[in-house]
Amino acid sequence: MTFLLSNDDGVSAQGLTQLASACREAGYSMFVVAPEQDRSGASNSLTLDRPLKPTVLKNGFISVNGTPADCVNLGMNTLCLEEPLRVISGINSGANLGDDVLYSGTVAAAMEGRFLTHSPIAISLVGHQHFETAARVIIDLLPQLESLSLPQRTVININVPDIPFNQLKGYEVTRLGHRHRCDPPVKTQSPRGKDYYWISCVGHEDDAGPGTDFYAINNDKVSITAIQVDMTAYDGNQTLQSCLNLSNQGHEQVQKQELNT
Repeated sequence: MTFLLSNDDGVSAQGLTQLASACREAGYSMFVVAPEQDRSGASNSLTLDRPLKPTVLKNGFISVNGTPADCVNLGMNTLCLEEPLRVISGINSGANLGDDVLYSGTVAAAMEGRFLTHSPIAISLVGHQHFETAARVIIDLLPQLESLSLPQRTVININVPDIPFNQLKGYEVTRLGHRHRCDPPVKTQSPRGKDYYWISCVGHEDDAGPGTDFYAINNDKVSITAIQVDMTAYDGNQTLQSCLNLSNQGHEQVQKQELNT
């Protein structure tokens, strides 16, 4: 089985190196295509205003001057010698829990691989130390995920506690929790008095009870969440449909009145 590996922390990030090493030791073949620098928070953006330049590094990884989604797009369609069966994005340095998935370049890189044979995987370490734990988690899960049949365009989002592997308390299938609204941007000034702003950190946990990805992580469990590309709010659509029907009826009545007059 051949994988396309990518990330949003950059081609030189420790997590990507750890992931590639673990996959290689487990006998998987792979192509690695990743951003030349940290592109955290890039979400699903594609670069449309300039050309992209892939560069093959000494370790065989391919560096691209673009976003995580750019990297997977190029990898699947141009750079890989054969079409990979699955995209694995990570190992991200930091959590991708709840609302984080809306902004995450890690999740976006995985999502770009949604058309391949096997569901793409985004894997994140909820911290910055025990990458070997996350690497072991993904290698342990892959044989089970190979035979898994998920709905088309489903992404598997995995978050791993930042602790030694033997301290994990298990695995849990979870739903996305939610965060509070983040703090306002932090205002700074240049020496010449020009205003600048730093986007604040993510909001604190809000919906983080049992069954959520937050709850699993807080209890030292690996969180596994199936997320979907289809963002349609079906219940909301039903409400809209009901309202639109009423509006159409009103419009029809007005038309009838106009015809009668």
